[in-house]
Amino acid sequence: MSGNGGNGGNGGGGVNGVNGVNGVFRDPPGGRKAVAVWSIGVAVYFVAVIFRTSLGVAGLEAADRFHVNASALSTFSILQLLVYAGMQVPVGLMVDRFGTKKVLTLGAVLFTAGQIGFALSPSYGMALAARALLGCGDAMTFISVLRLGTRWFPARRGPLMAQLAGLVGMAGNLVSTLVLAPVLHGVGWVQAFAGSAVAGVAVLIPLTLFLRDHPEGHEPPSAGGAGQGFVRRQIRDSWKEPGTRLGLWVHFTTQFPAMVFLLLWGMPFLVEDQGLARTTAAGLLTLVVASNMAFGLVYGQLIGRRQSARIPLALGTVAITALLWASTLAYPGPHAPMWLLVTLCVVLGTCGPASMIGFDFARPANPPERQGTASGLTNMGGFLASMTTLLAVGLLLDATGDDYRIAFSSVFAVELLGLTQILRLRPQALTRERTRLIAAPARPASASVPSAAPADPADSPRPTPA
Repeated sequence: MSGNGGNGGNGGGGVNGVNGVNGVFRDPPGGRKAVAVWSIGVAVYFVAVIFRTSLGVAGLEAADRFHVNASALSTFSILQLLVYAGMQVPVGLMVDRFGTKKVLTLGAVLFTAGQIGFALSPSYGMALAARALLGCGDAMTFISVLRLGTRWFPARRGPLMAQLAGLVGMAGNLVSTLVLAPVLHGVGWVQAFAGSAVAGVAVLIPLTLFLRDHPEGHEPPSAGGAGQGFVRRQIRDSWKEPGTRLGLWVHFTTQFPAMVFLLLWGMPFLVEDQGLARTTAAGLLTLVVASNMAFGLVYGQLIGRRQSARIPLALGTVAITALLWASTLAYPGPHAPMWLLVTLCVVLGTCGPASMIGFDFARPANPPERQGTASGLTNMGGFLASMTTLLAVGLLLDATGDDYRIAFSSVFAVELLGLTQILRLRPQALTRERTRLIAAPARPASASVPSAAPADPADSPRPTPA
């Protein structure tokens, strides 16, 4: 591992929990204080996801309010995701340079302002600008929460903490479906969206008063430098690691089917194409979220116990998702049966947990001072795929007269692209991970990773996360 004088990593946890000061390698202690601090960050991310996914339950209302067609409606989510994806590397650099608290605070201010602006926008153009502002603030949350997890908890708990963060995010999606949707239909557009913005103000208070970047005595190595040279070096060194690139493509390939469904096109597909009532469609969207939360715990435990589960889980998720989409779209008849739609929604719940596997490849490939940048690069993947598919579905709907079967077939093309990249990068990334782990210096007995490294990190058992 270059540049940090640190350890080589231990698979999913890797270098992220290491303190390299004076050559002493110590994991953060964890404990109640770590849980309290991490919970503040996760609460901010929770609210950001509520705001991000609020359009998913208001797509039809937004089309009526701003008098737009399917392509223009998809532009809301595409622009939001474009801003989100474009901000990932800058946000990663900011986190590495300025720390978690400053970046998370700025993000909360921006996404709250964006939600208020979206509530009050009188025109399509102003509403687009508000969603872009929201996307900018939202982009600053998840990487910051990942950073908190690696700074406050032992490295062996890295996969579990990342999955728990994703689970809390999906809980925010659940709030959008169960709470915001009926409020929107009950009190109207302005009251629902402006009222939800209060949650953004509420999380700012504990964030500014109590959140700390790291435990006392566990300061990370300095990222060092500033300016364009620092930026180029951080991006170059992160990107040249095969683990970072593999992480990006795993995230790219696994996340987008569920995000496209939940963020915008799920409700119109279920109501307009499948002929379901809005309440039934909302129940299926809720099922996706609930399934995501359940599978998040399962995936976190599996990866925490055994590194060899990473690739099979990722590829298995891609395969079963493609199979269920193909079965639904190719079903002979005007509508797919309810049992098939239910199964599809349950399977879509695996996409979020599978996307988190990408970070379990990027983490051990990068030293502590590059964790934010590497996470930002990885996190771009799923959002680039989602943005591409959202646009493709909207364009194909307009071009085919709302033929959802043709429009949603774009999912398969994006999955195929990602799958080829995963298979191409996997051998190189695992070889480097193995080499780095074997070359890692011995640690004190109290460290979470044994000094006698296993021969192959892809086949090594790992401690069970608590």
